[in-house]
Amino acid sequence: MFLEMKILITGSAGFIGGYLVQELLEHGHEVIGLDNYSKYGKVEKSYDHHKNFIFVEGDAKDVNLLKDLISDCDQAVALAAIIGGISLFHELAYDLLAENERLTAAIFDACIWAFQKKKLKKINVISSSMVFESTSTFPTLEGEQLKCPPPLSTYGFQKLASEYFTKGAYEQYALPYTIIRPFNAIGIGEKRAKLERDILSGNIKLAMSHVVPDLVQKVLKDQDPLHILGKGNQIRHYTYAGDLAKGMRICIESEKSINEDFNLSTNVSTTVLELAKLVWQKINGDKPFRYVSDPPFKYDVQKRIPSVEKAKRILGFEATTSLSEALDEIIPWIEKQIEIGGI
Repeated sequence: MFLEMKILITGSAGFIGGYLVQELLEHGHEVIGLDNYSKYGKVEKSYDHHKNFIFVEGDAKDVNLLKDLISDCDQAVALAAIIGGISLFHELAYDLLAENERLTAAIFDACIWAFQKKKLKKINVISSSMVFESTSTFPTLEGEQLKCPPPLSTYGFQKLASEYFTKGAYEQYALPYTIIRPFNAIGIGEKRAKLERDILSGNIKLAMSHVVPDLVQKVLKDQDPLHILGKGNQIRHYTYAGDLAKGMRICIESEKSINEDFNLSTNVSTTVLELAKLVWQKINGDKPFRYVSDPPFKYDVQKRIPSVEKAKRILGFEATTSLSEALDEIIPWIEKQIEIGGI
């Protein structure tokens, strides 16, 4: 077990990054966060002045900067990436691939150097459930990404490429790694990305591209009937980001995770329509639920059902927060953000 480490996190100011930094600080680690605020703009975090946290505003593609920051770190978390909802897969099909490849290459260059020259013990690569975009095998086990057809979206393909960076760095330089695949993260802190264009969704012109905050803000704005993408039979595993952060921390700390890959997810399947009804009921009570289906985006995967047994068996990790409990935290936060103009 790795304890009391110094950890570099690229993309630390993002949605998942915020949960992960907090989790690591609460468990005694020192954290260096690097971000250029390109997704949400400048944000304030509750831990900004924590004695064990240092934030650096900078470009995670700058290898010299990365080397400087990582020189006395024990581990690194490669989290920086252009990421967004399904709309960005079409809006930024090239940039998602090109920019994320540059970010991936930069952190690997720095980590290989720090592993050879300094004291770095491991890189933790945050991949995505989208590496399984083309699978027809459910529940989807770790390793299926090597058997199923490659992802069709450039985002999914690049995330798969990041796993091949991991393979190459290990084979050529023996760089230890852990590959972490979060599934459908939900929580507070997810605002409208600066890169997103406004999307018309019924009478709401400011719809967001991630389904949970999008549905919540549309219901809060009294949309009736509620607009959803597709028929609503898409299956997802909505996983609370606090649970994901715990799983990531265990991956970082545990020696059992070295040179392994893990799906991190709740084991509960939920359709988009079931999610929409739950959001509606929490906000509107007994008001009759009405919805209409809008045409889905091209890369709206119909089914994502991960196997979570490996993380449970090897790491003892299980996601325990229910979708209902997560929504009880998310809905008031989004309501406040609407009031102050954050969404």
